[in-house]
Amino acid sequence: MGRPYGKGHKRMKKVEEENSDCETHLRAEDAEEKTDEEREEIPELEAIPIAPSAQTVKKPGVIFVLEKASLEVAKVGKNYQILNSEEHANFLRRNNKNPADYRPDIIYQALLSILDSPLNKAGCLHAVYVKTDKGVLFEVKPYVRIPRTYKRFAGIMLQLLQKLSISAVGKREKLLRVIKNPVTQHLPLKSRKIGFSHSSDKLVEMEKYVAGVGGDTDLVFVVGAMSHGKIDCDYIDDFISVSEYPLSAAWCIARICEAVSKKWRVL
Repeated sequence: MGRPYGKGHKRMKKVEEENSDCETHLRAEDAEEKTDEEREEIPELEAIPIAPSAQTVKKPGVIFVLEKASLEVAKVGKNYQILNSEEHANFLRRNNKNPADYRPDIIYQALLSILDSPLNKAGCLHAVYVKTDKGVLFEVKPYVRIPRTYKRFAGIMLQLLQKLSISAVGKREKLLRVIKNPVTQHLPLKSRKIGFSHSSDKLVEMEKYVAGVGGDTDLVFVVGAMSHGKIDCDYIDDFISVSEYPLSAAWCIARICEAVSKKWRVL
């Protein structure tokens, strides 16, 4: 790693420690050990209501797992920030990192695509899980209202990774929270886990594909939230491609949501 401040070996070592994945600070069990005073400092987000029927009728639904999200925290200057290729290109190059790998806007767009979908508003979305490229896993409640601007979103992600949870306004309910790996322990036993990659030899028409899945089975869609490469998860039942062309995570999710909406007649 290069010397981001150029003030000697001790300073460099300190920055290296601050820019590590900080797994010791991101354990889910640590959140349970916080004092009441510390919990009061947890930031808050607004929640949006979902369809009442989804809360009273138990039925199969959709779960999204977003893998390899670029959400790395580092101290840039005097402040901790979520690294991104646009604002921190020089900092990243000085630390021998490729700026193209730091695209937190991808997970932002992916979450907007999921949470703003009619499928979610109809109460069909059961859960969203995000795993960062450093291995930190967190849950996003379907009824959270993600900030409308990226800058605000990045601030929330920074607070989440530092505080381990984000609560609903005026409530103790945690809308976002860091949880224990692996993600499989949070998935329904009776579910079909479907991964997506343009490199897959199995090119499908999404509407026909989901129509062939049993109506009593939860659908778990695993989508990569990184700028390039592909996901490599051993818990996936089927790997498919939904287009002859490479798609962004947001576009892939849009195709998934549209296909499932037609299957379940969500208008």
